[in-house]
Amino acid sequence: MKQYIVDAFTKEPFKGNPAAVCVMDAWPTKEFMMKLASENNLSETAYIVKEEKGYHLRWFTPGTEVELCGHATLASAFVILNFYDTDAKEVHFHTMSGELIVRRKGESFELDFPTYELKELPVTDAMEKAFGMRPVKAVLGLDLVCVFENEEDVRNMNPDQELLTKIEGRIQNATARGTETDCVSRSFCPKLSIVEDPVCGSAHCQIADFWAKELGQKEIYAYQASKRGGYLRCRLLENGRIAISGDATLVSIAELKIDL
Repeated sequence: MKQYIVDAFTKEPFKGNPAAVCVMDAWPTKEFMMKLASENNLSETAYIVKEEKGYHLRWFTPGTEVELCGHATLASAFVILNFYDTDAKEVHFHTMSGELIVRRKGESFELDFPTYELKELPVTDAMEKAFGMRPVKAVLGLDLVCVFENEEDVRNMNPDQELLTKIEGRIQNATARGTETDCVSRSFCPKLSIVEDPVCGSAHCQIADFWAKELGQKEIYAYQASKRGGYLRCRLLENGRIAISGDATLVSIAELKIDL
């Protein structure tokens, strides 16, 4: 079984968000997939099996299977379109979140993803304690998005991981209006056994949606301000979905010598 390591949402190796992508003829056990994801110790390991129409795609963090992941979907499309269906312009993935289509756009890739209804929540003392500073607003979709006063607050925060696990949402996002991009953000995922997700595509289904409506524009250029950093180009679609575009670069290809 081949395993590819791809850095997503970047053109430079060792930046963006690394994902392992495993392309298989048939499904191994969930226990095997969980163990390999733990061995890789990346924010996501993606598993792909060819189907009659498209591919079946699943995502695993070191701690659990998740229902949606952006950067590992981008990495998976990079692998399929560059090494398997090299003449194709798009790839269809069947996932826990329905059909996801990724299209080649020049050297970049565009993900067609869902958006989520954002419900405003009261800002609480628990949020302030967890993030180390008080948000000015909080909204909840699939994940929690906390909005802060300025970019430096987001870049410099060092949240309490234990306290974050007690707050709603599988991922707790911190975001603010950016100076060089429309917004900056960071994503913390202790519930998924990830301290900080370097560049979280699925989080921008909510972050970009929030800022597009807040700023009165359809397109959002976003930066994830982790140590690795990465850029996302986001565009609201007429059908209530969102297009998230980014680059990817190959880091390694390995042959796994283990019994499935």
